[in-house]
Amino acid sequence: VARQLQQHWPVPVVHMAHTLGVMKNRVALSAAEQEPQLRLDTEQRLLRWANHTVAATIAEEMQLRWLLHNDNATVRVIPPGVDTQRFRPTDRAAARAAIGVDADANMLLFVGRIEPLKGADTLLQAVQLLRARGELPARLSLSIIGGDPDQPREARLAELQRLMELRDELGLGEVVTFLGKRAQETLPDYYVAADVVVMPSLYESFGMVALEAMACGTPVVASQVGGLAYLVRDGETGYLVPDRDPAELADRLSRLLSNPQLRAQMGAQAVRHARTYAWPDITRKIIGLYADAVRGFVAPAAAE
Repeated sequence: VARQLQQHWPVPVVHMAHTLGVMKNRVALSAAEQEPQLRLDTEQRLLRWANHTVAATIAEEMQLRWLLHNDNATVRVIPPGVDTQRFRPTDRAAARAAIGVDADANMLLFVGRIEPLKGADTLLQAVQLLRARGELPARLSLSIIGGDPDQPREARLAELQRLMELRDELGLGEVVTFLGKRAQETLPDYYVAADVVVMPSLYESFGMVALEAMACGTPVVASQVGGLAYLVRDGETGYLVPDRDPAELADRLSRLLSNPQLRAQMGAQAVRHARTYAWPDITRKIIGLYADAVRGFVAPAAAE
């Protein structure tokens, strides 16, 4: 659509990439998870047509330049922003009361689409390892937000069904709860209530859940992949671990669950870090890009 509009109005096209199909395909576990060739071809055309392209992280910038086969391509790094008025530290006891979690329980939280790329199976395996090692807190709950567990079995997403069966196989029925989808306005209570937010993804172009959780003052344990490797500060705002590594993930979770002082310290640092992504600052960067794009634009017809 933007390309067609540009034929009638001499304005630049700015494209913001989000989870490149070619990168998803590199970590896909099966052919069924592969993005179709149509998407890959469309991405290539968009990148060639756009006058400016926005990358969420330095990693994505490098990926875009690789896809464009051009180190001089007009790519600028501008991360997504976070609403620090909505996502902010509040009273944890009140947040737990709002979502029905006991004040003295230990709570892990996973938020995301229910698909293999998100690595929720690795998290379940890590929790089972904690139990096998005798490191599972007596009152631990893992809440998984995403999907719809109340649907009939035949209507559920295949990945959700697989995860529910894995939970039962691992004997975690009393620990792991699939909550299904939750409204955006309720997420701050879940983030604040959690002791740790976990993102065991195989790939993330950015990692918005991690940013929202940190803005709420909750440390994040995430895979060291894609944008997460740049967003989460290892040892400061949480921990980075290898993807698909339940043992390493269990180690970091155990360290945080057993140390309330460390969680509080990392949570405070997470809030300060997240504030550098507040929307007013990000908006200024976007406006600056648009101004530069207009100022340096030469319409295709005029260039011929």
